[in-house]
Amino acid sequence: MRTRVQAALLVFAVLAVAAFAVPLLLFTASDRTQQLVLSRSADLDRFASLMDQAAATGDTSALTAEARRYTQLYGEPLVVTDTRRSPVVETGGMRAADPAVAQLLDAALRNQTARPSAALRPWSRGYRMFAEPAGTGTRVSGAVVLRASVATAADDLTRRWAAVLAGTALVALACTVLARAATGWVVSPLRRLDRAVGQLAAGLPPEQTRAGGPPELRQLATGFNRMARTVTAALEQQRRLVADTSHQMRNPMAALRLRVDALHAHLPSSADRTYTGVTTELDRLENLLDDLLALAAAEHRAGELTVTDGSDAHCDTTEVAAAQYRLWEPVARRAGARLILRSAPAPVTAACTDRELAQVTDILLDNAIKYAGPGAEISLRCTTEGARAILTVTDDGPGLATEELALATTRFWRSGRQNGTAGTGLGLAIAEQLLAGRGGRLELGAGRPRGLRARVVVPGGRAAADGSSGAGAGAEGGLS
Repeated sequence: MRTRVQAALLVFAVLAVAAFAVPLLLFTASDRTQQLVLSRSADLDRFASLMDQAAATGDTSALTAEARRYTQLYGEPLVVTDTRRSPVVETGGMRAADPAVAQLLDAALRNQTARPSAALRPWSRGYRMFAEPAGTGTRVSGAVVLRASVATAADDLTRRWAAVLAGTALVALACTVLARAATGWVVSPLRRLDRAVGQLAAGLPPEQTRAGGPPELRQLATGFNRMARTVTAALEQQRRLVADTSHQMRNPMAALRLRVDALHAHLPSSADRTYTGVTTELDRLENLLDDLLALAAAEHRAGELTVTDGSDAHCDTTEVAAAQYRLWEPVARRAGARLILRSAPAPVTAACTDRELAQVTDILLDNAIKYAGPGAEISLRCTTEGARAILTVTDDGPGLATEELALATTRFWRSGRQNGTAGTGLGLAIAEQLLAGRGGRLELGAGRPRGLRARVVVPGGRAAADGSSGAGAGAEGGLS
């Protein structure tokens, strides 16, 4: 924004300076041209007067001597003729017979004065021609033609233009300094406000925005600080409520399980079904508490990574996939499913930690084993797609309908096709939050010819550091 504001101010300043400098340059050129014309016109008047005297007395010696001294002193040639175009004096190599000179002489003998009209410029070179009739009133006694050099006038104009342009440059520099100061005064509070808004949007406590700049921005910063404190307090209370509730319920849950287990020995065999139902619900409640804690941690971490630099994180997805395959292959075998690892021929580096990727992989493999059913084939594969690392878990189970795919990452959502398993509905929501913090995403689609395909798309990272491990303990989650 600062660049755009500065550009707008500088364009305005350039236009304002140009509107002042261009007319001044043109006026300077016109004024210097006028000085040259007036100076040479005065010289022509002098020689026309001498020619008129020579025509009256018949003595041209004064005119000839004056013309030769003038050419010798200024280097500008003269031609003076009588009414019959006969040369009275010719200096500096200019002749009355020259076509350009002859044309001016004819005009002067017709009592017409010739003055150059084009304005001089610093790059002007060559000469300008002047012509004037000699005589009084309508009586013409001769003609005078002067060829004036413009070199001196052009050099003088160059110095004048240089002074004007130097002043213009100083004004432009001052405008640039003022524009930078003005934009900094206005934009700096906006930058701080934008950074604080980003932190607040990420769920982190924003820094207090210092009041600065125009009164409107100071008022806006004060209002934002009040709002940020309120929102931050509400978010922290919500986060603490989830974490404290999950944590504080662990002890009662553990005590309840102990009492239920102790009660089992005193129950008749007819109560086994009820006992099994109670323990199943206890397991489900414990899993729910674990997933709530994991989701709260994932959301907090995603918010931190949104406003902090997490680009140093990297891992080899092939190593992570191999470690998780070794962990989950016996589980899949016991469930009657077949887990296959399709490793990439070369390391596939992802911009996340191995623990984060392992946790996401755990969630996807847990879902696939639970819901694909016995006899299903589950594939774990690592590939690259441009500058992104791709980890794909595919199964040939019943999969999800198109309308169910859009809801799969919704919290606490579970498919109606449970196959007798129970999930919390938070697993995919946790995976989505973990990936979002690293700029990745979770893509769910239908497998071919059937089943579910889950793609973990993570930005590529640097080569994995020596000693990095792909092992990681992950949180389990149900199909969400």
